[in-house]
Amino acid sequence: MANYYTDQPEIEFHLNHPLMKRIVELKERDFADKKNYEDAPVNYEDAIENYKRILDIAGDIAANIIEPNSEEVDKEGPHLVDNRMHYASKTYENLKATRQAGLWGVSMPRRFGGLNLPNVVFSMLSEMISAADAGFQNIWSLQSCIDTLYEFGNEEQREKYIPRICNGETMSMDLTEPDAGSDLQRVMLKATFDEKENCWRLNGVKRFITNGDSDIHLVLARSEEGTHDGRGLSMFIYDKKNGGVDVRHIENKLGIHGSPTCELVYKNAKAELCGNTRMGLIKYVMALMNGARLGIAAQSVGVAREAYTEGLNYARERIQFGKKIITFPAVYDMLSRMKAKLDAGRSLLYQTARYVDIYKALDDIARDRKLSPEERKEAKQYNRLADAFTPLSKGINSEYANQNAYDAISIHGGSGFIMEYKSQRLFRDARIFSIYEGTTQLQVVAAVRYITNGTYLSIMKEMLTNEVSSEMESLKARVAKLVTLYEEALEKVKADENQDEQDFLARRLYNMTASIVQALLLIEDASKAPELFAKSANVFVRMAEEEVTGCAAYIQAFNASDLEYFKAAEENKE
Repeated sequence: MANYYTDQPEIEFHLNHPLMKRIVELKERDFADKKNYEDAPVNYEDAIENYKRILDIAGDIAANIIEPNSEEVDKEGPHLVDNRMHYASKTYENLKATRQAGLWGVSMPRRFGGLNLPNVVFSMLSEMISAADAGFQNIWSLQSCIDTLYEFGNEEQREKYIPRICNGETMSMDLTEPDAGSDLQRVMLKATFDEKENCWRLNGVKRFITNGDSDIHLVLARSEEGTHDGRGLSMFIYDKKNGGVDVRHIENKLGIHGSPTCELVYKNAKAELCGNTRMGLIKYVMALMNGARLGIAAQSVGVAREAYTEGLNYARERIQFGKKIITFPAVYDMLSRMKAKLDAGRSLLYQTARYVDIYKALDDIARDRKLSPEERKEAKQYNRLADAFTPLSKGINSEYANQNAYDAISIHGGSGFIMEYKSQRLFRDARIFSIYEGTTQLQVVAAVRYITNGTYLSIMKEMLTNEVSSEMESLKARVAKLVTLYEEALEKVKADENQDEQDFLARRLYNMTASIVQALLLIEDASKAPELFAKSANVFVRMAEEEVTGCAAYIQAFNASDLEYFKAAEENKE
């Protein structure tokens, strides 16, 4: 029987990373829960075995329930009845299966009924569920919104809402509006305090809300009358049980049909303040979005993986000119690149998740006791690494998902354009990944300060000092040359001291950064498990050489006056 965990030994490999011991130690608080909870691990080995059991259960459900339901969910989609959203019929089967398996409240402490799993395991679960159905992954993974409530809500709110999520109730984050997409400072949904009822009231419209008719919403609203920027925004908790919100419209989308995208009308809806006023966008949404971006990175890896699998299986069976097409160089070149992107993207995703795990666990511990100077230093270090790696992971993996889905159709030829084949659905689903929760262009903006201040360059140089197997030494030496090209290109851009030029070249610097970091991660993986990663490491280093060498040549030949060529096309239209 198929299993989306055991069928992918690459996932289990990442459970053996050296940082996992520190993550488990922090997450389990030296295994204090073993005294009060039967399912709590008693040591590191027990924790890892527990993770494997949960991943195995999820892998079974993903392969044998969610994936078989995916085509019908895609065809039916959600629908609107009396201002309420109703999921596709098979989505309810998926929800029932994941609830019965206890796959909700994944990251929450056991005292609330949660599984107390680290982000890296959550990312593994997300990858598998996305490979089965990216639309359902959206519904399921939005349970991570509870992390923001746990982090910034009060204890009464934690006790009120977290157990409900652990029991399988759904969540959404209601941020965007008709006039506020990427520019959330323009949010105008109004929040006013009701003195008589001692609660807040929300009025206005939210648009493009994923899973918008969920049970519990986190809502960004303007609490400070007369303000027009982010300093007037606060975060609120809306409980669907209280009423006051109608679904006006469900979007008819290109892909992820199982995931409802709603337009909501708030009509004097009762809500609770989460945290402090004026901090909604400045602090809480930033935390919410970083978690969401990691979720989209995992979603992207899942679809990149499924696209590769679809392409590979078809190429092994399809015969043309008397040969299986997998024997054609053009096809196996495409497949080898797809697999290399998958392995490199997954390594970047899980490395990012590990960084998040360490600083988030230390932040959580800091609520109960004062951190030691060494712990504060550690938290700061991993917070910075997580902040730097998250835009790389989200941006690059979302692009890889699109590329792999495109190539899967190419391998299928004309059949890939036929609706009966899964590859067309993967292609449709993947397109949104590089758009929502911050476009790839916005991920470049988030990453560029770490490019220009030398953070990524320092990381690369440190990674080059790590020991690798003798078989991987030659690849590491080739990547070292790319680091030199990267440094020279970066110095050139900084020396030109032209902000427009820097902004124009930022995407190329971003792509170079991601290529080098992923190449070094994959070389380390291949040193430990050559049977899993040696081929991908060899292919990916060649891909990185193409990318970095080409971008470096472009940057070195560029000067500020060249910008006029690109501006002219737009100016001539006027």
